[in-house]
Amino acid sequence: MAIRVIRLGSPRAANEGVRIGTVRRPPRGVPKARFAADNWYDVWYPNLSPTPDLMKLALSTHADPNSAQSKKTWDGFTRLFRKEMAEPDAARTLDMLAALSRGANFSVGCYCEDEARCHRAILRALLLERGADIT
Repeated sequence: MAIRVIRLGSPRAANEGVRIGTVRRPPRGVPKARFAADNWYDVWYPNLSPTPDLMKLALSTHADPNSAQSKKTWDGFTRLFRKEMAEPDAARTLDMLAALSRGANFSVGCYCEDEARCHRAILRALLLERGADIT
């Protein structure tokens, strides 16, 4: 049993389980009835996504990810997102997901192509810090 950290919209893995969309907004142009069928997500859970202002900060690092300024901005985003995830509701959710990972298969994800510049990389780290079983 384990959590998979995935890109939403990608093909599902065997025994992946429930897909949780940790994104601020639903996929554009996709009817709600197609979210699960088209491999976006089964459950939308924006509580584990960055706030809109923080999301803008993260997206600003995508233009030139190797620049010194971009690295500095990404480090700031990481620090601020970790702070958001330390708030009681988010922290309890992460604790719950870590505990569930020991007895169920499920996935969490986002739309970003590059996990290294996506909040899901930070979610992966936070879940591992809580002892989650991650595939």
